[in-house]
Amino acid sequence: MFHQFNAFLLWFDGVVWGLPLIIFILAVGILLTFRLGFLQVKHLPKALRFMFKNEADGEGEVTSFGALCTALSATIGTGNIVGVATAIVAGGPGALFWMEIAAFLGMATKYAEGLLAIRFRTIDDRGHVLGGPFYYIENGMGKKWTWLAKIFAFFGMGVGLFGIGTFTQVNGITSAINTFFDPRNLHTVHLFGANYSWSIVIGGIILTIAVGLVVIGGLRRIAQVSEVVVPFMAVAYVACTVIILLTHLTHIPAAVVTVVQSAFGLRAMAGGALGAMIVAMQKGIARGIFSNESGLGSAPIAAAAAQTKSCVRQGLVSMTGTFIDTIVICTMTGLSIVLTGSWNKGLEGVDVTIRAFQHGLPFPAQVASFLLMICLVFFAFTTILGWNYYGERCLEYLSNRNYKAVMTYRVLYVLAIFIGPFMTVEAVWTIADIFNALMAFPNLIALVALSGVVAAETRAFLKHEEDPRILSSK
Repeated sequence: MFHQFNAFLLWFDGVVWGLPLIIFILAVGILLTFRLGFLQVKHLPKALRFMFKNEADGEGEVTSFGALCTALSATIGTGNIVGVATAIVAGGPGALFWMEIAAFLGMATKYAEGLLAIRFRTIDDRGHVLGGPFYYIENGMGKKWTWLAKIFAFFGMGVGLFGIGTFTQVNGITSAINTFFDPRNLHTVHLFGANYSWSIVIGGIILTIAVGLVVIGGLRRIAQVSEVVVPFMAVAYVACTVIILLTHLTHIPAAVVTVVQSAFGLRAMAGGALGAMIVAMQKGIARGIFSNESGLGSAPIAAAAAQTKSCVRQGLVSMTGTFIDTIVICTMTGLSIVLTGSWNKGLEGVDVTIRAFQHGLPFPAQVASFLLMICLVFFAFTTILGWNYYGERCLEYLSNRNYKAVMTYRVLYVLAIFIGPFMTVEAVWTIADIFNALMAFPNLIALVALSGVVAAETRAFLKHEEDPRILSSK
């Protein structure tokens, strides 16, 4: 019975994360790109400036940079290291090209999400902010669409508690620690009917305490930690990949040619070009969407808390999240894997990136492995923090801001972190993956319905950018 249920979940997961969702997300990205006049190209420099320039007198709970870092803490995760490798192994180097296409269109989608999050957020008498897809569905599309907002909130809460934010990330951290410190499992302890390495047990306990200390403090503490950890982790990882690229400068042109040729099936055997191109598109686009979460509706929950007077300004800041996550970090990872030839050595998952680091960095193999382990730990840790915040906000909406319900959620979240290293039930992870996909559909419907609002707000801002009467979000 269990095997049949698990088989059904795997089938359904393939359906919801199949072509319908991918095409829907790309179509929304194309629609917004044209309606906004390729804003992600014309106004990217301005967006990057806004990212570091906070508004002191704006309404909200955290700075714009803090809100961005909270969103990035959830999007920059193991997918940037493991997911890119998986996509390239399965779809060939061309998957990286299509990942960039998905990110380019996703920047317009993320901009719209950030804009709508501010445009339709609510702020109570205590200054507490609640916003995101559930509020721009309810306040933007009308009360008759509240049922759609609740569907989004339900699935969003499930994703945070049941897997993406907890079990999968915790397993990623403890596995990385175990691989480095005790790869042969020579030091074990018998717990819960099985033997586990002490590295897993100790790593899990430390992680639980660290997460508990942060999430019990709420959004401000999550944002404070994210503002420190996210830039540090991103810079450290990018620095490692830059070293690989700089020490292999002569290999970069060939790697780029390989990526482009593979993207269009030009490296496939005769007659297999179209099939190779389709596989590269599917793997690359799916990984790009999953990595930067453009269109899924998670990032605008964090964006809504930003201290800002302008919904357009926050939209631009939110847009930089997709740029940093995919255009920068995923590209660096992908090029490192391609130019070191690690993608076609019969390896899978994180082992592909480990080999790229070991063969690409001018350091001993053990040092390279240690650096990647540290990056994996920080990436997964911040994803845990970001998804806790998303889950809480979804529950706040469903429970009509019931504080006791939120505190109960935090306790359950920390408990899930504690048991995460010992979880082996694949069905739990598959359910979380399904929830992640299902929360995207209500959000995408809202983005299409409110695309006119996005375009109008953008035109007004760009036309009267220096006029403070226009910069105030309604």
